[in-house]
Amino acid sequence: MAFSKRTRVMRLGERPVAAIAAVVAATIGLCACATVYNVPLNQPSANPFIAPAGQAVAAVAAEQKRRGENDGTFIGLAFSGGGTRAAAFSDGVLMRLAQTSAPHGHGDLLDRVGVVSGVSGGSVTAAYFGLKGRAALDDFRDKFLVQDLMATLETRASIINISRALGGGANTDNKLRDWFNANLFHDATFADLAGRRPLVLINATDIYSRTPFLFAPLTFAAACSDITRYQLAAAVAASAAVPAAFAPIVIETFPGECQTPLPEWVQAAAKNSTASPLVRGYAVGLEKIRDGRVKYVKLFDGGLIDNFGLSGLTIMRAGAGTPYGPLRPEEAVNMRRFLFLVVDAGQGPAGDWSTTLEGPAGKELVRAVVDVLIDSNARASYAAFEATMRNWQDALVRWRCGLKHEEVVRLRGSDGPWNCRDLKIIVGRVSFDQLDAERAKRLAKVPTSFTLPAEAVDELIRAGGDALEVNPSFQAFVRGK
Repeated sequence: MAFSKRTRVMRLGERPVAAIAAVVAATIGLCACATVYNVPLNQPSANPFIAPAGQAVAAVAAEQKRRGENDGTFIGLAFSGGGTRAAAFSDGVLMRLAQTSAPHGHGDLLDRVGVVSGVSGGSVTAAYFGLKGRAALDDFRDKFLVQDLMATLETRASIINISRALGGGANTDNKLRDWFNANLFHDATFADLAGRRPLVLINATDIYSRTPFLFAPLTFAAACSDITRYQLAAAVAASAAVPAAFAPIVIETFPGECQTPLPEWVQAAAKNSTASPLVRGYAVGLEKIRDGRVKYVKLFDGGLIDNFGLSGLTIMRAGAGTPYGPLRPEEAVNMRRFLFLVVDAGQGPAGDWSTTLEGPAGKELVRAVVDVLIDSNARASYAAFEATMRNWQDALVRWRCGLKHEEVVRLRGSDGPWNCRDLKIIVGRVSFDQLDAERAKRLAKVPTSFTLPAEAVDELIRAGGDALEVNPSFQAFVRGK
């Protein structure tokens, strides 16, 4: 029927070029009056909150000590972007950790998680787990993973939506934020996470400074704003704000509202032309926020700059200023094993244009270019993080072995046997490709939408647990090697 209508139009003398031109002209005309933007939600603060370094790992250690489980093992997790696909795969990893006994038989591995970083779809899992802890595993599937979130958003390819997309974004953040609050977060703020385990990092992209934006106390302190009053739902919405689909989420800066100086390492890194480009870019961005050169920080999906969410952790370590930071000395002395896993639900190459002379073109071309940028940034962030963790392990061992006996006794709280070199930091990646080839291929075809069939969600949850189980880094950690 559609074909016959199209044929009839041509017979009536419809000129396709003229018709297309008319549509384009109408769209441009609509754009002139369809500016779309989000209103900032953050508030000024004369005394912005800055959390003590390493407080989340300290919470893990305190909990282990209370239970008599202080075996010096810790776990960090980074949940990649990828819509509900990533959220479900990450949920499966958490479930398997809860089912796995700790290496020395005290509790399970979920109790050892001290830090979780999330991007886009992965940020939903990270934030909900950070807010509810173990209880998040009971209802996350029903409250989020099998829900039709896309139904609440403007996703149709209409002239109005196209004009809104060109005018800033087809959607403002309120629908997404309201949905997250109604179904998951219930107006919770970062104050509800303060001092708790695990430390949660939500990652977005600052599109002006072209740097990661960390929903962390330091970033908000640079803006003379208090993160404890900012809603988790708003942060997660920023982390998932795909350009054109959403208008950028906005953080307002309030220069002059506070006198708290930026940390010395930020000031030093901003002035150091030989510093790591990642760290220096972040530091310069904070200075521009603090001195008012940037009045409104515009945020999009964190996957644009780092789809693994590792850059913020690399920056945290670079700014620690001590061999043991961001840990406290007592944690650094007692730590024996630290496993950091990147849970990667990313998508491999798609389309068949690699087998033909022509292509890519149209949507395939746009997708191919975006995928190249996202994947190359993710690989670079992973390599930088691996190097940072290797260097940190070396620095920790040198520091520990340089301590005097009485310092070790004081920091450990005992005078028992101790090996200053008994420390291993393991970095690994959990992904589809660690499963059998047919299953990995099937999972890779699942869309990165925020609405998926229940059977796809359940398959992804199972896959997260199974991929963790066969992961070499995880196996080595469980065996205590």
